[in-house]
Amino acid sequence: MAGGRPIVVVIGGVYVDMAVRCVDFPATGQVAAGSSFSYTAAGAGSNQAIQAALCGCQVYLVGKDIFGQMIKNNLADFGVSSDFVFEAEAKNTGVSVSFVSSSGANRTVISEGANRALLRSDIKGEKFEKLLSHANVCLIDGGLPSDFVSSAIRAAKLSKTKVILDPALSSEQFENQSGKLPLDYYTADILVPNFVEAAELTTAQSRNIHTAKLIGSDLIARGVGCVVIKLGKRGALVVDKQGTSHIPAFEVKFVDHAGCGDAFDGALAASCAVGDEIRKAVKFASAAGALACTKFGAQEALPKKEEILELLQELP
Repeated sequence: MAGGRPIVVVIGGVYVDMAVRCVDFPATGQVAAGSSFSYTAAGAGSNQAIQAALCGCQVYLVGKDIFGQMIKNNLADFGVSSDFVFEAEAKNTGVSVSFVSSSGANRTVISEGANRALLRSDIKGEKFEKLLSHANVCLIDGGLPSDFVSSAIRAAKLSKTKVILDPALSSEQFENQSGKLPLDYYTADILVPNFVEAAELTTAQSRNIHTAKLIGSDLIARGVGCVVIKLGKRGALVVDKQGTSHIPAFEVKFVDHAGCGDAFDGALAASCAVGDEIRKAVKFASAAGALACTKFGAQEALPKKEEILELLQELP
């Protein structure tokens, strides 16, 4: 990465994240002893914004939360602007509770709370439009209400700002949508699903790199500018009109994957914001995601730009 201080607007959820580390997950009716506990402001929006800030970008987060001041103080510690983090009345804060086994496996329960209260009117107005028009990248979390996400995509496209969309598609959402996304989603410049999400988007059944290539090509045919499929331990796949490239995974000591997806997205946005070619940006993002897997927790595991560059330098 090179250049000045680019602007990244992140539109995503904010949560209070609680994580418990245990030897094994408890079965129904059982109680398991936990060895450690963390409690922090988190959520895809917060994590992605902080990661982009750690990579040297000027970052603005758009979200909604009843614990407004707590979230804002946390973001301020990392230099992320919270001018567009709104407070929601009569709504509980979004809460994410994770259980992490000794092998690094993760189980999470999420209560969306105030994040479901985001409205189109929250991203209307001269101030927000001016911000978007000056931004290099707008990173959007598809886990927010779909009509709000569509409005955010249209606003960014109108401002000619590059849109990176992580569809954050759950199996339940896929079933309710009969495998289809809102049409605005396919106008994204870069779509960043993980392998399971990508397969759901195209009703694919098998799970291999060849299938991922077909999935990416299908999404390109539907209108997406570029598809970056996160393959976990198998790396990432970049599919665009120029062809397909497989970015191998980095070999690191795996501890916890709670924050690796958000680290990937935030770092990808930062790299794209300074004008890096997509394959270079994905390699940078992959390094960030790998490093986030080497520590317990989500936000506290997000790597600094210097750490990412150091890992990249270890490549042959």
